[in-house]
Amino acid sequence: MIALDSDAKAEIELDLLLEAIYRLHQQDFRGYARSSLRRGVARAQIALRCETITDLLDRIVHDDGAFTEALRYLTIQVSDLFRDPGYYRRLRETIAPHLATYPSLRIWIAGCGTGEEAYSIAILLHEEGLLGRSLVYATDIDKESMAVAQAGAYELFRMGGFAENYHRSGGRAALSDYFVARGACATIVPFLKQRILFCDHSLATDAAFAEMHLISCRNVLIYFDKALQDRVIGVFRESLCPRGFLGLGPNESLAVSRHASSLELLSTNEQIYRVK
Repeated sequence: MIALDSDAKAEIELDLLLEAIYRLHQQDFRGYARSSLRRGVARAQIALRCETITDLLDRIVHDDGAFTEALRYLTIQVSDLFRDPGYYRRLRETIAPHLATYPSLRIWIAGCGTGEEAYSIAILLHEEGLLGRSLVYATDIDKESMAVAQAGAYELFRMGGFAENYHRSGGRAALSDYFVARGACATIVPFLKQRILFCDHSLATDAAFAEMHLISCRNVLIYFDKALQDRVIGVFRESLCPRGFLGLGPNESLAVSRHASSLELLSTNEQIYRVK
């Protein structure tokens, strides 16, 4: 009989938890980076008052509401409007002129979280005269986060940081033009929401979309292991139309992907690629 230390036992517990989540809820975290998962599971344990991973597993197996609560901690929902302004400035100055040559546009925001990136793209498209011909698909696996995204309401105290990012990204108006103040929140104006379709989609298990002109998936791949990263890049490559664009986060790249040869790097700092 082999004696296992506490770390090895914890890995077994984690494997059992991930398998149960996949079989019960069809959400596949098995290809996520283990370090990120451990942190998320630890946060979920605290929130659900579970002393061990096994306790958390028991709660999730027997209580659907426990999984909904735990999902908030297993997925990373950290964003701002126009986060990394240089990325949006590059989209505005370099990519938008190419997008303008198409009669209609399909854009995918993958891992949209609570919606900040989707609305940033919508504002940029509006200012470039492209929103009216665009359909923006904003996807995530966390239904609670997407509910926040669909509401488009953000705390007023965040607006100062949003506005600074917006102007650094090359914004052409006042960011307040795109919001209506309601109580302690500022809510996105309706015309921006009308061009965004929020829907459930798992990068780990679901298929590609068709004929996308731009896919933006920022600061998501860093939470996946190498095999899942490569799977996701394949989904993006299959989804993009000829000469379509892919934008990743500043700490993400295609360097080790088997799909790298089919995409050319346009901007090292902003990690923007184009189908060859």
